[in-house]
Amino acid sequence: MPSGIKFYNSLTKSLDPFEPIAPPVVTMYNCGPTVYDYAHIGNFKSFLFADVLRRFLELAGYDVRQVMNLTDVGHMTDDSNADGGGQDKMAAAGERLAEAKKSGKLPEGADLDPNDPYAIARFYGDAFIEDAKLLGIKVASEPAHLPRATDHVTHMQAIIKTLIDKDHAYVAADGAVYFSVQSFPEYGRLSGNTLEDLRGGAGGRVSADNQAVKRHPADFLLWKPDDSHLMKWDSPWGAGYPGWHIECSAMAKAVLGQDVIDIHTGGEDNIFPHHECEIAQSRGASGKDSFARFWMHGRHLMVEGRKMSKSKGNFYTVRQVLDGAFTGRSVDPAVLRLELVKAHYCSQMNFTKKGLEDSASAVKKVRQFAGSVGYKPGGAIRAGVKKRVAGIEHRAVHDFVAALADDLNTAGALGALFAYLNEPSDDPAASHALLAAFDQVFGLLGSAEPASAGGTDTWANTKITEMNQARASKDWPKSDAIRDELEAAGYEVKQTKDGAVATKKLA
Repeated sequence: MPSGIKFYNSLTKSLDPFEPIAPPVVTMYNCGPTVYDYAHIGNFKSFLFADVLRRFLELAGYDVRQVMNLTDVGHMTDDSNADGGGQDKMAAAGERLAEAKKSGKLPEGADLDPNDPYAIARFYGDAFIEDAKLLGIKVASEPAHLPRATDHVTHMQAIIKTLIDKDHAYVAADGAVYFSVQSFPEYGRLSGNTLEDLRGGAGGRVSADNQAVKRHPADFLLWKPDDSHLMKWDSPWGAGYPGWHIECSAMAKAVLGQDVIDIHTGGEDNIFPHHECEIAQSRGASGKDSFARFWMHGRHLMVEGRKMSKSKGNFYTVRQVLDGAFTGRSVDPAVLRLELVKAHYCSQMNFTKKGLEDSASAVKKVRQFAGSVGYKPGGAIRAGVKKRVAGIEHRAVHDFVAALADDLNTAGALGALFAYLNEPSDDPAASHALLAAFDQVFGLLGSAEPASAGGTDTWANTKITEMNQARASKDWPKSDAIRDELEAAGYEVKQTKDGAVATKKLA
């Protein structure tokens, strides 16, 4: 196991040695999706980065307690505005569904009441969990660690009351509750903003709305009284809903049970205003000198060299990519997973068809090697993987783990793996140890058994049986026709000494 793990800390702007507060436990909070639509591949780049981080820390022997929130209220459409501008995204989802219903273009299974944001949130929340499970994200199978904002409004109100009592927040003339940024001298440390910049608008990221009632233009919303809002709760400040930022502070505290956590992750777009505001309100309420000791942020995802957007026609959800909307044929979830994690999380990644093809070849190569050395994925528990890896002195195993210990260098770890696969040793223990470490962190091996006369793929199995029978009777036209049918359906067909086998192409 690595003797020294280092991660880049967005707060200190440096590569810092990682030591948890209370080893072997690591507490980690990850900003999850706003469940108003299907999550897109850019979202999942961030979620998968957090998953790989968790898996590596578990390989290193830590007990990781990971929380990823589901935001189902209070996230406004203008989320670059610290105060929260525009429309609640759940209300926007209702309007979008109403239009889709009129045009008969509702998503499958989404025949929902546009005026029921709770039903909309459940639908898209469940869809996210399905996608996350397909891509092997471990927290997706842990309901207790996937809190929904609407289940923690009382926790939010308790923190807001504490902030008011400590003069970090105030009730404005319009009845809304705001956090006073001037009460927290370190506001801006994470993002590099200053209060002077923010008074002037910080490049348009601070709204001019409600300036007459706010003490400082950058003061951000904690509670909005609004009796007309579809999702509202009683509070000492009037019936209304919480601001977006207070939600994560409350859920992190409620689920992890600590004022100070080890790691907080998210996309680079979360740095300001969201994470900056989280730090201010969390520390303001707790009185501690830290909220998260490490802040780690992934870069945005480009698609074929351009920023992803619906207007450019290069916006893809996970299920669209898996169903073939991007490449023209279905993509194995393991291939998409690898494509989204193979580059360093801090790098600007370009999502391309060629990249997916390369990832498909890589997954296939590793799975074939695993089969050749008799490695069975998924059998070893975490402690068993750690013991197996720790007992091996082979350079490839060392290089694989050392790369990940160096700021989660996934590209370096994969480089160590494939260097070994290109020149494998005759040491089966080293092969199994390296595959165990790879499987633990990247989670790609899965099961990829070929269809054969007796395999588990029912349709392909039937076709292979027919093909073998045709070949036995020397009916070559029929055999060729069946091969063409299998290949058109995305299968690779090969002849072996035991007859034909068909393997589903990964991408």
